[in-house]
Amino acid sequence: MKSFQILIASDHAGFELKEFLKIFLKTQGHQIDDIGCNNSSNSVDYPDIAYNLCDKFNADNELQRGILICGSGIGVSIASNRYKKIRSALCYEPVLAQLSRAHNNANVLCLGARFIKNDQALAIVKAFLETNFEGNRHEARVNKLSR
Repeated sequence: MKSFQILIASDHAGFELKEFLKIFLKTQGHQIDDIGCNNSSNSVDYPDIAYNLCDKFNADNELQRGILICGSGIGVSIASNRYKKIRSALCYEPVLAQLSRAHNNANVLCLGARFIKNDQALAIVKAFLETNFEGNRHEARVNKLSR
């Protein structure tokens, strides 16, 4: 697997899953930039967390990926997709993570901590990081997303 710089962030509901994933990602040799939050006790607004990650994201860096986590994954997905340079995908299954990369060139993975277990999250993250964008017929479609 390639080594990526991974920006990771969560709200309070996703904090425990974020911490679990950070341990795994570090063991795989990835550089981790934790954008927050710092605990599960204090309520944090998911748009703020998503915007903080997106502001730091460099879409031109092909070895950079983002992971956003909130309770459902929906809020961070909506917030992050407001940025032109971000193509975030909410994934609950590894095959969705594969398709988001292969067909949509997604660069940010969104997860719903209240709906997936740690082992499922690991499988989704692995699929997201191991899958390359296919390009070809998908390239023109992805380019239309940046208008």
